[in-house]
Amino acid sequence: MTFSTLALVVALGLLGPVLALRTSWHVPVILGELVAGIVFGATGFGVLNSDDAIFAFLADIGFAVVMFVAGTHVPVRDPAVRSALGAGAVRAVLVGVLAAAAGWGIARWFDTGHGAIYAVLMASSSAALVLPIIDSLGLQGKPVLALTAQVAVADTACIVALPLVIDPANAGRAAIGAVAVAACAVALFLVLRRLEQSGMRRRAHRVSEDRSFALELRVSLALLFALCAVATQTHVSIMLAGFAAGLAVAGIGEPRRVARQLFAINDGFLGPLFFVWLGARLNLREFGEHPHLILLGLTLGMGAVLVHLLPRLLGQPITHGTLAAAQIGVPVAAVTVGSQLNVLIPGEGSALMLGALCTIAAAAMAASRIAAHTTADTHPKAN
Repeated sequence: MTFSTLALVVALGLLGPVLALRTSWHVPVILGELVAGIVFGATGFGVLNSDDAIFAFLADIGFAVVMFVAGTHVPVRDPAVRSALGAGAVRAVLVGVLAAAAGWGIARWFDTGHGAIYAVLMASSSAALVLPIIDSLGLQGKPVLALTAQVAVADTACIVALPLVIDPANAGRAAIGAVAVAACAVALFLVLRRLEQSGMRRRAHRVSEDRSFALELRVSLALLFALCAVATQTHVSIMLAGFAAGLAVAGIGEPRRVARQLFAINDGFLGPLFFVWLGARLNLREFGEHPHLILLGLTLGMGAVLVHLLPRLLGQPITHGTLAAAQIGVPVAAVTVGSQLNVLIPGEGSALMLGALCTIAAAAMAASRIAAHTTADTHPKAN
């Protein structure tokens, strides 16, 4: 990888903000980044080589940081969300049960043998997508709290489950690795909590701010990469390491200054680079050789939305259920890890991403509908 290629990748990442510029559409920034990678990668002009060792390593760093930021978005400290955890967990379990049945049915229909993977994908929710939408719309109330808890539970459970189902032959090894990563994350949380309670973190913050040392960011990244090292040594995806590290930080409360610094690193460089790399890695030309996989992608996307409508039986609004269906982290991890392990059949990775994009489109429409109702309630028409 050269500086000219890196400059191209960063420039292509700007397509994300361009497509997301219109706020009423609720289009996630990553969509434009993926499209840019697809156009200049294996599907399109072939300018970007996703197999380049440096490019792939930078993408791995970006993936770890993306999942770290996603973990910090889970509101584990919010007492209101914890009070709604029961209702959210029940909804997540209901969705998971239906997703399991649907996943095995879809795998049998398309004869891929990946029913467990499809089940995890359809049961997943993306806190990194859903929670910012909730915040941007200013949604409040018990239904929103239950939705937030549901998304947090589903996101965490599916991220833990994915390494176990994506390579069943080594599920035992993956389980041991997951336990090792979780244990390290718990130890990290306890250390961070001790530093917070003793006031050492606040003193370090003042020194860092006065002297422009960025100590908290440096320490956060060092701990993140250390956890990623544990994950790679125990043959677990860095997805789990990044998310677990983010949860540990969220558990003690992420300092706003660190959040802003991570936002700059993630959203300004490493995140776009990862998603451009992922788009470059996808080869949509395989759809021409396996056109039935287009139907697989659409089925997975529509199936994910439908199973998330099941909590309607418990009183959840349809728009909230559709919003909960939004997924990105788990499908991205499935494509990334599945491709590295040669688990997926040709074109299946593109089908998984197509399904994820369908859920994002459905969630965007649900968000627009919620926003319209919120505006109508706030500014009723005069008689």
